Amino acid sequence: MTVTPFRIGTRGSPLALAQAYETRDNLIEAFPDMGSDGAIEIVVIKTTGDKIQDRALMDIGGKGLFTKEIDDAMLDGDIDIAVHSMKDVPTWMPDGIHLPCMLKRQDVRDAFISSKAESLWDLPEGAVVGSASLRRQSQILARRPDLKVVTFRGTVQTRLKKLEAGEVDGTMLAAAGLKRLGMEQHITQTLDAEDFIPAVGQGAIGITCMIDSVRANDALAALNHEQTMIRVTAERAFLAVLDGSCRTPIAAHAWYDGDTALRFHGLVAKPDGSEVHDVTRQGPANIVAAESMGRDAGFELKGQIGPDFLVTADHADSPTTAPNK
Repeated sequence: MTVTPFRIGTRGSPLALAQAYETRDNLIEAFPDMGSDGAIEIVVIKTTGDKIQDRALMDIGGKGLFTKEIDDAMLDGDIDIAVHSMKDVPTWMPDGIHLPCMLKRQDVRDAFISSKAESLWDLPEGAVVGSASLRRQSQILARRPDLKVVTFRGTVQTRLKKLEAGEVDGTMLAAAGLKRLGMEQHITQTLDAEDFIPAVGQGAIGITCMIDSVRANDALAALNHEQTMIRVTAERAFLAVLDGSCRTPIAAHAWYDGDTALRFHGLVAKPDGSEVHDVTRQGPANIVAAESMGRDAGFELKGQIGPDFLVTADHADSPTTAPNK
């Protein structure tokens, strides 16, 4: 009897594949029968964000750049589930697709990498930092306006090669990605998440599937890490209220304070770091309260900064987390 393989859709970068393999291993642990030959198939899908590497995300649309083609494959029935970095997942899902599962969150912090300084803040005046993230740029320039931040895209390996070639004096990457790739030895400094607020969903792996797929939903129910889901729900609710786009630096971090309390810190800034506004919250750690907390924090900041502060992408009709990585 032929078994229909359980198909995992993913981007093809080394980090994306590492996350897909982590998902596969979790499935096999939960369902030992999935460990047999051919029971699981990993389907690599190239996305727009992967195809265009020479321009900043905000210049190529910034909306679902790392998810659209994967969503299309799911809607066409070519994959059963899709594995994403949560900071790449738009706050609104295409009709028919939902996000029922997140794996246990890795390190949320940003990592600074350089051979020229022991920390980001020790770089000499006028030094150049490579980053594709306006969120990182705004927080760097808010404290060190003398530094220069330039667009720096590509896989983790590509960025490290550019750094080694001397194209920049330092770069910023998510600590979680480096750890998942076994490359944490490259980290020069790991920045405290309270001092340098991460991207929404940073360090978390999200897994989507069709709402009506019993097979996929049953499998993902066994993998979901509730604490991660609660934390990221608060962060994504904050982003959704602010209607964040590729031209708006937004950061958010929710974390557990003990076993039953959740704390939240959100930020919105101008890209040049000239204005930074933040907000904090605390409350019970459950899904309903977390979403309410994030939304309430978002509305507070939105009221403080006024309608002209947030810059939306041209013709944007749905918010996305991707550009604020």
